[in-house]
This record gives sequence, C-alpha cells and structure tokens, in this order.
Amino acid sequence: MKLLLRLFTSLISWFCYLIGWRASRWLFGLLGILWFDILRIRRKDVIKHIGIVFPNLSESEKIEMGRQSMRLQTGALADLFYMPYMNKRWRDKHIVFEGLDHVVNARKEGKGVLLLGMHIGSGDLAANMIAVQLGNFHLITKLMKNKALNDFWFSLRAYYGVKHIEPHGEKTPFQILKALKSNGLVVFVLDQFMGKPYGIETTFFDIKTGTAQGLAVFHLKTKASVVPVYCYEAKDGRVHVVFEAALSLSDLVSEDKESSIAQMTQYFCNVTENIIRQHPEHWMWLHRRWKKFE
Repeated sequence: MKLLLRLFTSLISWFCYLIGWRASRWLFGLLGILWFDILRIRRKDVIKHIGIVFPNLSESEKIEMGRQSMRLQTGALADLFYMPYMNKRWRDKHIVFEGLDHVVNARKEGKGVLLLGMHIGSGDLAANMIAVQLGNFHLITKLMKNKALNDFWFSLRAYYGVKHIEPHGEKTPFQILKALKSNGLVVFVLDQFMGKPYGIETTFFDIKTGTAQGLAVFHLKTKASVVPVYCYEAKDGRVHVVFEAALSLSDLVSEDKESSIAQMTQYFCNVTENIIRQHPEHWMWLHRRWKKFE
C-alpha cells in the first residue's frame, strides 16, 4: 500500500513539474467544475451558504461564486504535489508575504504565537511557506483513521516541516503548550462548526451556531498573542500569505473565565467574517458551518 502511494505521488508530482505549477492548478481546478456542475455534490448547500452571507446576490452570482470557490479549492491540491519543486527561486517568484512584521514582533515576546486560521485559499501551501520562512510551525488538524492514508496525506502536507497536532487527543494540550514554550507558531482553525464539549455557542454571520473555544482557552492560559492568518491568490497569479495585526483582547478578559472565553471566541468569529467578506471566492463554502449548537 505504502509503495503504491509513493509511486502514485511521484508520478503525479513529476507530471505537475512537467506542465508547470499554474497549469497544474488549472488542471486540478477542473475537478471543482466536475464536482460542482456535473456531479453537483452538495451544490445546493454551497449556494445556500453563499446566500446567508450575501443575500443580495442573484442566483446566477451565487452559482458563479460557488463554482469559482470549488475550482480554487481543488486547484490547490496541485500545490501538494508540486511541493518538491518549490525552491527559493520559485518561492521568491510566486509567494508574497503581507504583514510579516506582525507575527515577527509578536514572537519577540517569547510566548509563542497563536494564529487564527481559516479555510481561505491554499492552506497547506501557506502553512509550508510559513514553515520555511519562520520555522517551528504547528497546525491543529484532524487525522485520518487509516494509518497508511494518514501517513501518505500528511507526508504531502508536511513537506517543509509543518508539524500537525490532533485536535482532541489525550496529548493535545501538552503538545500545544510545548510548541508555545519553544516560541512556536500554533494555528487554530475556527471557521468550521464545533459542538459540545469543545465548542460554545456563537453567531456566525448573525446565525447562532457553535465554534471551537480552544484558541480563547489557550490565550487565557498563556497570554500568547493572537494573529489572524490566511492566504489568497491575487490576479497576477501570486499567492499572498497575510498576517494581520495581533488582536487586542484585553478588554474581553474579565474575572469570569467562561464569559472571557465566550467573548473572545465571538470576536474571533467576527474577525473571520470580515476576512471572508474580503475574499469570498477563496473560502470553502462546502462546510456545514451553520449547524444547530447542541
């Protein structure tokens, strides 16, 4: 199994190299068109979700945004196979960092940095580029149950040293604290639904739902800065990795721990909303984000 997966990866990677990065992204993007327009898997969900955030769009505009989102999401899969060829010359040509000083300055505090992430743009590409640029980078993400597939998938996602932490494992709190103690960067992705016991009730685009509370919990515990991060593909074809200014959270913290966590988590949702509004075609509308919290 492992040998077949390695052979498969090598063949796809070599093919991507032959046709080039942009052509590979375009080709993989056709999978999004297949998904959205031909197979129509959860197409209605995507259009419904876009309507929640942008109720004034026409039906054709919602469909076009959904199609573009799916094309960009599947196109980003090419990045995983092209990783071996992303040398410094390639990175200088195709990757742009914005607001890098925000995370560099936050790191100078020596407490590590908590990154507020979201499913915008090519997340794995951004993670690997940050790992190359800044080092000691940790992403909290779900693992696969099948070990062979898990090892295969994460060998692609961790090509440049990205370290992955399972969200709700027994050792998760220790791993996060250890990463922060070493002045590492730890990404919490909060734009998916999370129910009890790991989530709390929030609103997302004015609809009640559930959001993971872990980022707020670890900020209270460590006082590490929280810096929003995301990426998007600009019109010139370059990928911009954006760090926004560290969030000011002191006014949201009180002697009531539960209240502090609730207020901060809601604030993180508000920040995420603003970024999605700026780059809606890059967000993963496929998620069932608005489940009832219970």
